[in-house]
Amino acid sequence: MATEAVSADDRELDRDTCTCFDPGRVIRRRRVRFHTERQDTTAPGWRHLLELVDEAAADGREVFRPLRDLSPSERRQIVTLPPSIARLTAVRELHLYGSNLVRIPPEIGAMTALEEFTPYTSYRLHWFPYELTRCTRLRRSTVSTRALYGNHKMRPPFPRLQPARAAAAIRTCSVCDRPMEEAKLRQVWISLRVAADVLPLLVNACSAACVEALPDPAEGYVPVPHTGGRKVRQPSAD
Repeated sequence: MATEAVSADDRELDRDTCTCFDPGRVIRRRRVRFHTERQDTTAPGWRHLLELVDEAAADGREVFRPLRDLSPSERRQIVTLPPSIARLTAVRELHLYGSNLVRIPPEIGAMTALEEFTPYTSYRLHWFPYELTRCTRLRRSTVSTRALYGNHKMRPPFPRLQPARAAAAIRTCSVCDRPMEEAKLRQVWISLRVAADVLPLLVNACSAACVEALPDPAEGYVPVPHTGGRKVRQPSAD
């Protein structure tokens, strides 16, 4: 991980700050929102990242450190990963140390060889797609858990889910992988242990049956899948 760290001079250039909640202390906020930044697909950093993914897919590499090959300004331009990461089926280690990411696409579930996942110090990354659970070989992870919704140190709230607003962008079910019909989208949060960490996972389900098929949440977290918002009761913070 040390090879991916940036210098103090570059630190202000390679990522944006986040004020969703203070990861250094317990606070109570009535409401939190998703990061709404859209990925600029014309940005040089995005085009460079697409090239790096293509190269990694072509040579079948097992370790992928895309941020190391981007300049600080290019790293700041990346707020998500491209869907083409689904082609990285040989990658065993994905390193995203110190990224400016605000979300990971569901296509990460196609990276079935993944064994190690390192988005450490990506402080704007507050949640993950449920599709990450498809990476069944994943055993090692390093996540800045204090930046996560519902983390046990602070219990920051989960954003309230509003499926009607998200329906057009969701193409397949997180659980069964069938095509999604907009009118049937059901979104829920669930906290599950993935590798070394308990992560807040966003589920886009196509039916009530798929929601019911979800595993039991991790012990010490909200005990059922839920839609977030102020009414969700979480266990006390540590």
